[in-house]
Amino acid sequence: FTFWKFELPLLFKKYHRTLLFTFVIFLLFVLIGVFGSIKDESFIRGVLSAGYVDATEDNIAKGDPFGVYKSGNPFTMFVYIAMNNSFVALMMVAGGLCAGVVTLYMMWQNGLMLGCFQYMFFAKGLGLKSVMVIWVHGTLEILAFVIASTAGFVIAQGILFPGTYSRKSSFKTAVKDALKIMIILVPVFIVAAFFESYVTHLMSNTFDKENNTGLPVWASGIILFLSLSFIVWYFVIYPIRLHKKHHA
Repeated sequence: FTFWKFELPLLFKKYHRTLLFTFVIFLLFVLIGVFGSIKDESFIRGVLSAGYVDATEDNIAKGDPFGVYKSGNPFTMFVYIAMNNSFVALMMVAGGLCAGVVTLYMMWQNGLMLGCFQYMFFAKGLGLKSVMVIWVHGTLEILAFVIASTAGFVIAQGILFPGTYSRKSSFKTAVKDALKIMIILVPVFIVAAFFESYVTHLMSNTFDKENNTGLPVWASGIILFLSLSFIVWYFVIYPIRLHKKHHA
């Protein structure tokens, strides 16, 4: 209880500047993905693969734009997505061992993919609908990847900028802090995987012209709002308030 309520938030306050840096860089990569897609249609196919783009365009033509989320057994998807996202996040953290180069590269890949993916729907006039479907799980998932990248840069920072500490001591502290940050991301990825496998699955039916039996749009809005509120509160606002309280 002490770890979740006090230790982790206070620890994260220590790395708020690193979080801001990571978020800005990731947002820049997303915008590059959008800009590249606007300038050259083949750019999307190069980033997302031609097969995936063709399948999505085929679903849009059939009136089922988010049909990709209906494929597979929901429970199997849940287990796979939770494990895969946790593994990718762990690689982002471990990427800090290479002075953050691997972490930056993974952010580049994911940022471009997100920018291209989101633009593809906006270009087809499905922007708002895509937000209500994809960001039901994407809010937690994408922001958790940003936080995982932050943990990776924490390790890189400990290696490159030891300050008054020895490089070995700075490295040990940075790795310990990064792993503590990674702990909170595991339950976040589990919840995001549940949303993607079950809730997003239902929301995709909402905009299926032939099978309009999904969840109401307001339900998606509530989940999206609560997800964003949790991330902002626990990782930004609460650590600042806790820090001020402890240093009052």
